[in-house]
Amino acid sequence: MREQYMRTGEGFLLIFAINDRGSFNEISKFHTQILRVKDRDEFPMILVGNKADLDLQRQVTREEALNFARENRIPYMEASAKIRLNVDESFHELVRAIR
Repeated sequence: MREQYMRTGEGFLLIFAINDRGSFNEISKFHTQILRVKDRDEFPMILVGNKADLDLQRQVTREEALNFARENRIPYMEASAKIRLNVDESFHELVRAIR
């Protein structure tokens, strides 16, 4: 089912929780799977570190996330759904990447 969504998607938000190392580790798998399903080397994606309001509980540094984003040529931003920080902006950025 996931691959069907990937086949039809025009762009993707790769979201992980900055306070959950496991969620960040999964991002690489999703990124690779999307490129495989799309049969492309690049595709519109935005890496989003969610729960930016929990900075004191951070397990994934900003530098780690930025390095992943640079290596994969995708933008990175941090957001917080709880306080509505960069939520709309992440979707706007994805639409810009798609266009």
